[in-house]
Formats: sequence, structure tokens, C-alpha cells
Amino acid sequence: MSGLAGLIVKRLALGLLTLLIISIIIFGAMEALPGDTAQQILGQGATPEALAALREELNLNDPLPVRYLAWFTDALQGEFGVSVANQRPVADQLGPRFSNTLFLAAFAAAIAVPFAITLGVLAALFRNSIFDRVANAGALVSISSPEFFLGYVLILVLAVQNQIFPPIASVQPGMDFWARVEMSFLPALTMALVVMAYMMRMTRAAIINLLASPYIEMARLKGVPQGRVIVRHALPNALAPIINVVALNLAYLITGVVLVEVVFVYPGVGQLLVDSVSKQDGPVVQACCLIFAATFILFNLIADVGSIVTNPRLRHPK
Repeated sequence: MSGLAGLIVKRLALGLLTLLIISIIIFGAMEALPGDTAQQILGQGATPEALAALREELNLNDPLPVRYLAWFTDALQGEFGVSVANQRPVADQLGPRFSNTLFLAAFAAAIAVPFAITLGVLAALFRNSIFDRVANAGALVSISSPEFFLGYVLILVLAVQNQIFPPIASVQPGMDFWARVEMSFLPALTMALVVMAYMMRMTRAAIINLLASPYIEMARLKGVPQGRVIVRHALPNALAPIINVVALNLAYLITGVVLVEVVFVYPGVGQLLVDSVSKQDGPVVQACCLIFAATFILFNLIADVGSIVTNPRLRHPK
């Protein structure tokens, strides 16, 4: 096995181990909560015989490790059990919700990534200029502001005062693509403003660090145009940290949507998680948490592998 393939396999193995540990924590935390699952399903008027029969049917009398292995094995196959609140399969509820969350994250990424990289490159080129200072100040304000605060500001300005976009993201199944885009614009913009600041500052720092390199100075002395110096020489060598921060922020776009989806009543996994917590619907909460964890681990792996592929020094540490 080559060095690159070996490193990737090691990262994948660490990712699977991390997912296993997180799944144990999720299952243990839900089991530690007070209350009886059978009692929640049947209600307070259930007879002891009915409760005992349901516990036997749901394997609630089995030892905790046995129940964990059964739950995790089913979860790997896409089976998350039955909702306590409505007796529907959890997977049937998660499917359309996760699709909506992925759409929102992709929409936010389509706004954030090109703008962040462009602003980062320009800020590095015009370092210490008015543009650089304004861009950095705006990035700091965006980073310091909570998502729900930015969301409410955007609703006030773009939905209440100017009525350009709808304040509630009423996304429905079968909705036209452009109607979905219009409905999702404000939550996507809210998420993009948060992650764009991180990506812009990382791009700026990576480009500034490379602009002082000897090969960049040599290219300038040869009379290579500034734009070509950035595009052909500086930017390719800055890809490793940029890919890393972009992948991590894409993970945040999917796993950090809970507050944004609640603010805009967006029908995604985050909104489903909040609703399920309020209803004490354990199977749905477990499924949402496991999906968020798996998604975050996956994008961390992508960031890791992307850094290894684009940076030879990580492939040959010696």
C-alpha cells in the first residue's frame, strides 16, 4: 500500500472509531434520561400487562450493551426505529428533512465559498488598505454575531421593512426549484455570512504568507503580472489550508443549522431535532444526533484527505 493510500486508510479508520465512540455517547445519554419508553408510547393509562408486553416487543428488557449493538447495527442499515410521538418510522421522517438541510447547506456554500475566496485574495493583495480593513472589520462583526441575531436582522431588513424575501421558509415537497431558492434565501444568507468570515480570513492569511516566499518574489522580478502570480503561483500552494477550512465550514453548514432552521421555521433536520426534544421523542433525537455526527466526521475526513493530497509535506513528514 502506497504512503498516500495508507494515510487515507488510517484517517478513515479513525473516523469510523470516532463515529463508534460518539454513537455510544448518544445512546448512553438517551438511556440515562428519566422516563420509560414504553410508558411514553402507551400513555399514563396503560396497564402493567400492556407495558410488560411492549417492553418485551421493543427488547427493553435486554441488557444495555445488547440494545446498543442492535440499535447501532440497524442505524448503519438506515433503520432508526419508530417515533414515539407519531408511531411512524424515523427513517421516513428523516429522509425529506435531511434532503432539505442538504439543499440549504449547498445553497449557503454556493454563496459563501466563491465570495470568501475572492474577498480573501483581494484583501491579501491590498493588505493594510481601506478595503482590507473594512473586509476584516466586517468579518469580525459576522464572526461575533450569533446566527439567530443575524437571522432576525435579515428578517427585519429584507422581509419586514422592504418585503423582498419571505420571513418564513415555507418549503413544501414538490416545490419549484426557483421558488425553493426564494424561500431558502434568508436562512442560506444567514449561514453564509457566518462561515464566509472564517474562510475569507483563512484565505487572506494563506495568501499573505505565500506572497513573501522567494519564488513569488522571483516571479515578480521576472515581470509576471500580479494576477498571474496569484492565480498560477500563490493560490495553488495555498489550497491545503483553504480546502481544510472550506470543508470544516461545509460541515458546520450541515450540522450547525439548528438555530437558523428554528428562526426561519425551515423544515430540516435541525427543526426536527428541536421538535423531537420538546416531545421527548428519543428515537428521533438519537437519529438526528447520529446523522449530524456522521456528517461532521465525514467532512472532517474530506478536509484531512484534501490537505494530504494538496500538501506533499504531509505525505512525506520525514
